Amino acid sequence: MKSQDIRLQFLKFFEDKKHSIVPSAPMVLKDDPTLMFVNSGMAPFKEYFLGNAQPKNNRLVDSQKCLRVSGKHNDLEEVGYDTYHHTLFEMLGNWSFGDYFKKEAIAWAWELLTEVYKIDKDILYVTVFEGSDEDKLPMDNEAYDLWKEFVDEDRILKGNKKDNFWEMGDQGPCGPCSEIHVDIRSAEEKAKVSGKSLVNKDHPQVVEIWNLVFMQYNRKANGSLEVLPAKHIDTGMGFERLCMVLQNVQSNYDTDVFTPIIREVETIADKKYGKDEKVDVAIRVICDHVRAVAFSIADGQLPSNTGAGYVIRRILRRAVRYGFTFLDKKEPFIYRLVEVLSKKMGEAFPELKSQKGLIENVIKEEEQSFLRTLDQGLILLNRIVEETEGKIVSGEKAFELYDTYGFPIDLTALILSEKGLKLDEKGFDEELQKQKNRSRAASEMSTDDWVVIKEDAVQEFVGYDTLEAQVKLVRYRKVTSKKDGEMYQLVFNLTPFYPEGGGQIGDRGYLKDSHGDVVYILDTKKENNVIIHFTKNLPSHLTESFKAVVSDENRHLSASNHTATHLLHQALRTILGTHVEQKGSLVKPESLRFDFSHFSKVTPEQLAEIEDFVNARIEGKLALEENRNVPMEKAVEDGAMALFGEKYGDTVRTIRFGKSIELCGGIHVKNTGDIWHFKIISESAVAAGIRRIEAITNQAVKNYYFENNRAYFEMKYLLNNAQEPVKALHSLQEENTSLKKQIEVLLKDKAKNIKGELKNELETINGIQFLAKKLDLDASGIKDVAFELGQQHDNLFLLFAAENEGKALLSCYISKELVANKGLNAGQVVRELGKYIQGGGGGQPFFATAGGKDPGGIDEALGKAKSYIL
Repeated sequence: MKSQDIRLQFLKFFEDKKHSIVPSAPMVLKDDPTLMFVNSGMAPFKEYFLGNAQPKNNRLVDSQKCLRVSGKHNDLEEVGYDTYHHTLFEMLGNWSFGDYFKKEAIAWAWELLTEVYKIDKDILYVTVFEGSDEDKLPMDNEAYDLWKEFVDEDRILKGNKKDNFWEMGDQGPCGPCSEIHVDIRSAEEKAKVSGKSLVNKDHPQVVEIWNLVFMQYNRKANGSLEVLPAKHIDTGMGFERLCMVLQNVQSNYDTDVFTPIIREVETIADKKYGKDEKVDVAIRVICDHVRAVAFSIADGQLPSNTGAGYVIRRILRRAVRYGFTFLDKKEPFIYRLVEVLSKKMGEAFPELKSQKGLIENVIKEEEQSFLRTLDQGLILLNRIVEETEGKIVSGEKAFELYDTYGFPIDLTALILSEKGLKLDEKGFDEELQKQKNRSRAASEMSTDDWVVIKEDAVQEFVGYDTLEAQVKLVRYRKVTSKKDGEMYQLVFNLTPFYPEGGGQIGDRGYLKDSHGDVVYILDTKKENNVIIHFTKNLPSHLTESFKAVVSDENRHLSASNHTATHLLHQALRTILGTHVEQKGSLVKPESLRFDFSHFSKVTPEQLAEIEDFVNARIEGKLALEENRNVPMEKAVEDGAMALFGEKYGDTVRTIRFGKSIELCGGIHVKNTGDIWHFKIISESAVAAGIRRIEAITNQAVKNYYFENNRAYFEMKYLLNNAQEPVKALHSLQEENTSLKKQIEVLLKDKAKNIKGELKNELETINGIQFLAKKLDLDASGIKDVAFELGQQHDNLFLLFAAENEGKALLSCYISKELVANKGLNAGQVVRELGKYIQGGGGGQPFFATAGGKDPGGIDEALGKAKSYIL
């Protein structure tokens, strides 16, 4: 069976069992702070398991994109070295929310595998939970007895808590599970060793294929378990592994999920897969990683230097590194694989087709950037090698290369071994651990269990219609972090506070009780479909009613900026073209930021046109047309754009101002006239094919024009109240340029005179002509003097210093024969002497400079120079 047919047959099977087919959620969830990426099929459904929301149908089926590269579930380092782990993989799943349970889940799993997919029953094993003394849980005899109807008892294995009790994290829904394993070894191998003994032993041909999770508990913060109010089914089957079994191959990479990409890499790299293990590993890494990166970009997560974006950048750089080292690819090539990936998976995941150009451009630019980093890293590594005494290179220096410049440590080790050197791996690991500890300490957060005040309360958001409401506390919990200290998270039965979402930051405001006590709400966020309010203090009277009040000014300014982003989006698509799509936004009271797809810089003329377009709609005083609970299909039919990377429900809210219509849950002004005015502050690149506009509205525009007006009159005053200040400023610039040229001529003359004086001051020590002196020249003048003296004298060692605008400069020149014969190094000299001026620097062995902030240390640095030649 082709992979597309395997996927479709899975969905069809459960659709016939009254399941609704739902599309894959984006891999980056917007309202779950506990996850960086979706790493399992159940992650997008946590709100249903927790009882915070109800699905349209209690039976669902899907194929969910998952990424396992961080946190508890991290398969990155295994990828490429084995044939069945992946960063990105599809998880086929069927779901029951309080409907069917173990009996149906087990029977249907067996029916699908053995009757529909026709997998031989004799190559399947199943596991059940053996129980846990730690959690005081008995063996899952119910599952064991159900399996006995289909499987011989010698094929039902008992599994421990690690293998057969599924938990998302330290807290949350969990339960025992039954795994189905498949043994695809040859008959000869099976005769020698029983498959039973290889289950869960990391054998590449005896692998888990499907996990049936019986969600019946909730893990609390104190480690205890409580029974969930309803029992749920959460299953996950590895699509790539299923294809391996059904296509009768021995590796996931031999399935048609991967073979088209492998063939393309072979063509590009002129290497054959299956001939050399190192080449094979590299090709597997590249084929896996391009999928992860492409899907991430399609879902709106671009490579960057922080958070999820940094993880994506690391995955791509790992692929580039393997191509660089083992396929000898020194130019970008991974972006060329997107074409075949799009053809292969674009039907099931249309975002790959529609975003193909963007994905290719982003990957290509990232490749070019990292290849430049590798070139720079090689130069720096060579310098480290030159400075190394003995055969072992410092782990601390290797870590600096890795941490500061992104140079891969395994590449460092490989190059050092080729040069007959060894890396101090222990020292590197110690530095890496220190960094991890710092990072963990900075982000560490402890969360208490929820304290429930009112059971089964359904929360209602009323913030579209009012800024004030009488509310009651439903539950609260304490959270502690190094960054924010001790805070409380409060949940109310209803709330006017808008939670962070859709690019808009969360509301602020306060709570007031009948006694006059006030508690300030510092932020509002959404977690698993629940609106959470952050405070520094708990209210004194927990069971009373509170008056919840949203900050009116902040809300109005945020609403102005949010509506402006919609008008800006319309303007961009009208003026630049319909290829423009929103790729991110930030809306806060002070300003707005809008990221969009576009492949060239927006010209000043276009920016002016965009500004005029938006302001025309503001002056037109367009009224808000809001529609809530519109069926998703109807909203799209009406012209509302669905953004890739967003998770939409069955019903949505649409916002229309004139011809601008978008799906949006954010807060907006009632009339565009309330925005007052729109002003673009900057336009820049975020990544290849992604531009960013930053703009302001309302009060910020008034402040902007006030500041500009003040600056204008200040400039005019400084120009002696010139009637035409711009003309006067041009005149001043021309005069300044002329004076600079005159100064350059004078400095050159001065340098010539100084050079003549310095010749007479050279001192011969141990056959070396030496001079250490402070000069009244700039850096360029000092360099000229040093090189001219170097052309006229052999065996020369010079250290010059200068002071300019409160800063210190050291410049060291050493003749090349001294570098070669005496082992002197100007870079090393300035790095060591730079400490005296509270600075540092570097350069080449024969000429280097250092800058520092303490000119008071110049004399001491000059005094130490002689020690290098004694």
